[in-house]
Amino acid sequence: MDASMRLVFMGTPEFSVPALNALFEAGHEIVAAYTRAPRPAGRGMKERPCPVHARAEALGVPVHTPGDFRSADACDSFRAHHADAAIVVAYGLVLPEAILATPRLGCLNIHASLLPRWRGAAPIHRAVMSGDNETGISIMAMDAGLDTGPVLLREAMPIMPDDTTGRLHDRLAQRGARLIVEALDGIEGLEPASQPQAGASYARKVDKAEARIDWSRPAVEIDRHIRGLSPFPGAWCEVRGERTKLLNARLVDGGGEPGAYLGGCRVACGTGAIEVTEVQREGRRPVSAAEFLRGVRTPDRFE
Repeated sequence: MDASMRLVFMGTPEFSVPALNALFEAGHEIVAAYTRAPRPAGRGMKERPCPVHARAEALGVPVHTPGDFRSADACDSFRAHHADAAIVVAYGLVLPEAILATPRLGCLNIHASLLPRWRGAAPIHRAVMSGDNETGISIMAMDAGLDTGPVLLREAMPIMPDDTTGRLHDRLAQRGARLIVEALDGIEGLEPASQPQAGASYARKVDKAEARIDWSRPAVEIDRHIRGLSPFPGAWCEVRGERTKLLNARLVDGGGEPGAYLGGCRVACGTGAIEVTEVQREGRRPVSAAEFLRGVRTPDRFE
């Protein structure tokens, strides 16, 4: 097989961009990029292309933004690329079986977990929030199920005690980019491994309603909650009546009534305490806890 392949790339957020770059730099012919249509954003509500759209245009790759693949025209347009494979990374649209079966080598997905652990939309958030010790990247041959296809290649990565979802996201994006190039280079020798049913879990999309901090929970759970929701959507509480995001924290000694301020940006939890290290007041930029405390009257408690 020639080293260079005709590829369709399908992705949307910043997480997808390193893989697009890596495939381009590896010499593959990326004949099309499929992504979300531009949406209004910012103060002027001007239409803004998503990260994959912007990067694909910069690379000279034609961009397609179908709302779905239910029409014959959308399917015919996809088939017309005569792709060897489609590479799918956090695309955001469900691909029907007619699309999955079109490329000669099928559709390969870069998924940010060690499947079958954390199938679904938010695997990085859920891994941190659940206190997992490791995560990783799975290169999966897609089927009609939700992240249920056979795994071609996987690589584990430890989750460090101070990792936030943001930090882990960046490392996994780079790891996924490297691994998809390796998978394509050796695809003839890879043996797809069916996912076991044991250990399967679902990473549901993070609901903003679950972001509020419940100080009655143990410190270890609140620490994971804060780091798992950082930087987006951001775990929050009220400090002197102002909604405030807590973006990073660590476990410390201490205790008291849940939510009580213990000094030095330490807060009592249901059991134990945390020290907040990064804070974002509403409408402002993230700052260190020390800078935050200089800008507010000393709080009695975090609500």
